Amino acid sequence: MISHVLPTYNRAPIAFEKGEGAWAIATDGTRYLDLGSGIAVNVLGHANPDLVAALTEQAGKIWHVSNLYQIPQQERLADLLVEHTFADTTFITNSGTEAAELAIKMVRKYWSDRGEDRIEILTFEGAFHGRSTGAIAASGSEKMTKGFGPLMPGFRTLPWGDLDALKAAISDRTAAVMLEPVQGEGGIRPLPDADLREIRALCDQSGALLVLDEVQCGMGRTGRLFAHEYAGIAPDIMMVAKGIGGGFPLGAVLATEKAAAGMVAGTHGSTYGGNPLACAVGARVMEIVATDAFLAEVNRKAALFRQKLEGLVAAHPTVFEAVRGQGLMLGLKCKLAPADLVKAGYAQHLLTVPAADNTLRLLPPLNITDDEIAEAVARLDRAAASLD
Repeated sequence: MISHVLPTYNRAPIAFEKGEGAWAIATDGTRYLDLGSGIAVNVLGHANPDLVAALTEQAGKIWHVSNLYQIPQQERLADLLVEHTFADTTFITNSGTEAAELAIKMVRKYWSDRGEDRIEILTFEGAFHGRSTGAIAASGSEKMTKGFGPLMPGFRTLPWGDLDALKAAISDRTAAVMLEPVQGEGGIRPLPDADLREIRALCDQSGALLVLDEVQCGMGRTGRLFAHEYAGIAPDIMMVAKGIGGGFPLGAVLATEKAAAGMVAGTHGSTYGGNPLACAVGARVMEIVATDAFLAEVNRKAALFRQKLEGLVAAHPTVFEAVRGQGLMLGLKCKLAPADLVKAGYAQHLLTVPAADNTLRLLPPLNITDDEIAEAVARLDRAAASLD
């Protein structure tokens, strides 16, 4: 008999009833050190007092009105996003998948309004842009697309990091190039800054739009508010989600005025997107994360964590190959299945996340303490020792 919850996940036999910062507390009272953060979502940890206060205050006022009316909380969040980024305008969504769908629509509408038949969007192997039919077509992988055809046309997947392939593919018929500056699901693979600058230049030369997916690598995760800032470039369109809500479902599409020009009244909408509850929390996340002092601490902790992880790799050469990633978006390239390490971590009351390319993802809250970093590495050490 099928489960009352559609069985599309292979769930661990653990249920959590509350959390405190970097700790998730199971229903049996066991405390787990959380290096997954709900897959890079809980950037300020569990039950953060500032976010609880923002949500509680708004919950006592009004929850939902729909986008038929002005929403001051949405306008506040949009103002903060524009103030701190390249963008001129934003659309608030409920998730990264919704953000991906709008980004695709925005690209198509941009060229349609210009009367040009440019629909091909170039994407890269290993990408993950969500699980809607449009987003899986963009990823192009058989794992994501098998059984769900016919797929939305207009996408072409190129080898990850292969600029020669991109140069050969991009032309004055290309609508956009879409990519993650740091692949998350693909195995914590950062694109070199020089490559990102060259991709921006190729887009400029061909007229193609540059669409960045910073759903996982954005919101301070890499030590900058957004990962593309390291390369000194700006996209035309960017998808944001996960960390922006600190645990509350929230996403956004950010765009320049030029790229968004076709999205006039009636071209897109959302019943729940931009609701007062989500936007009140998102604005508070932005107020905390988008500060120089907070991001400086992320970078300091990232250096400490990486140094300790390098020692861990050296101590377990049969388990690990290398440390990869940027900021507090780190990965351990493994010599065995990362799922084995995830399971070994459970025995040490530690939560981690597997990824492709034999990589174990480490995505702690951005406000994790130094002592918690040391404790996390100690638990990883014991987990690895059990597999040596």
